Parts: sequence; structure tokens; C-alpha cells
Amino acid sequence: MSELSLMVTITSRKAARKFIGFYEDMGMPVSFTTLGNGTAASEILDYFGLDGSEKSVMFHVITADKWKEVKRQLRMKMNIDIPGIGIAFLVPLSSIGGMKALNFLTAGQEFKKGEESSLKDTKYELLVTISNQGYSELIMDAARKVHAAGGTVIHARGTGSHLAEKFMGVTLVPEKEMIFIVVRKEQKNAIMRAIMDEAGTGTKAGAIVFSLPVTDTAGMRMMEVIEEEQSEEEISAVTE
Repeated sequence: MSELSLMVTITSRKAARKFIGFYEDMGMPVSFTTLGNGTAASEILDYFGLDGSEKSVMFHVITADKWKEVKRQLRMKMNIDIPGIGIAFLVPLSSIGGMKALNFLTAGQEFKKGEESSLKDTKYELLVTISNQGYSELIMDAARKVHAAGGTVIHARGTGSHLAEKFMGVTLVPEKEMIFIVVRKEQKNAIMRAIMDEAGTGTKAGAIVFSLPVTDTAGMRMMEVIEEEQSEEEISAVTE
């Protein structure tokens, strides 16, 4: 299935209703929303004007053509590039089970199934870390040491714990936390390694981490500015 993605929007809980209304006006009434908490370091929060907690995370299925329109309106109507508003990004989908489900999730968006296309080089990736409850700060501390800016924590409950000892040699508790971190592709390996070293399956955190490609973003311009400034500072420090 080509050109079909899961759009993830992260914003404050106060702004969630406004975003949901915006997406409904854009012809995207089908969404799934959960609550989370922000984990960015205080200096990042100050830079972006963000609240460090109480986030809403929204999931929509969207076509490539629809995303072009939505991205433009996110910038024009929702001012998503202003610090503190939120971010939206795409994770590609390979398939959806059945036409009824497809029609429901896309809610009338024009979509024609085509040949699967290979992904082009992506600028960002989404790191998803699943850990025992109560270890999100440990994980984020490890990620920040290798320049991760911040993440969003979602509380969850795991199943299949009885298989963990068989396949990984560990006992898992059902209460979990999922941490979403959007990172540049070139940062991915270092951040994943830091998380695994300090909070992996051999620790009390019992974390596993995997990455998903992010094919496009909205609301990340200020993050790029910070990264450029950090790179310039590092170059200056080396040359002095």
C-alpha cells in the first residue's frame, strides 16, 4: 500500500480539543487520542515555551495528498511552527486489514492502492521505548547525554509477560511506560545504544527500544534551529 501514513500529533492537553476540531474541519473525523507527559529538559522547555507535562497524543490515518493540505493549514491556522503549539509527524503504514477498515480510518480521503514504494532517506526517526513503569526519567537522562531533546511518555499495560522469561530471560511486570522521542536519523544509533546500556533488559527498567521512519514533520523548525546552534558551538569549541 503506497502513500498512506499514521499521523501523530503531540500537543498540550489544553490545546487537544482545538486540534481535534481542526482535524474534523479538515475532513478527518476519525482519531485516537491518549494522554501523556512531556520529558524535555528545563532549558529546552524554556526555549520552546513548552509546558513539561500533560500532553495529548492524537493518531490519524492520512494519505500523502491529504497531508500536503493538512501540513499547510497546520502552519497557517494552527501556527504549529510557533514554539509551544505542538508537533505532527508521519510514520509510514504498509497495510491496513480490509477495505472497510481502510475506508473507516481514512474517512473518505481519496486513496488508490498502488505498488509499495521503497522509503527515501528520512531526516527524522521515531524512537519508541517500552519500559517498566517509573523509569522514564532514567531513560530520558540516558538519551539526553547523547543530545536527545525530549520525549513524551504514555502509560500502558503489557501482555504476554509469561513469554518474556522464555525469550529474554527476564520477568516483566505488566505496568509499562512508552516513551516517544523524535530524533535526527544520524542520532538514532547513539541514543538507542545509550538507552540499552543504562536501561535495557538487564536492568530494573527492562527497556526495549525500536525505531520507525518519520517521513515528514510539522512544527520542528525551532528544533532544527537549536541543533544548528549546538553544532556551531561544538565546532567553535574544537577550533578555539
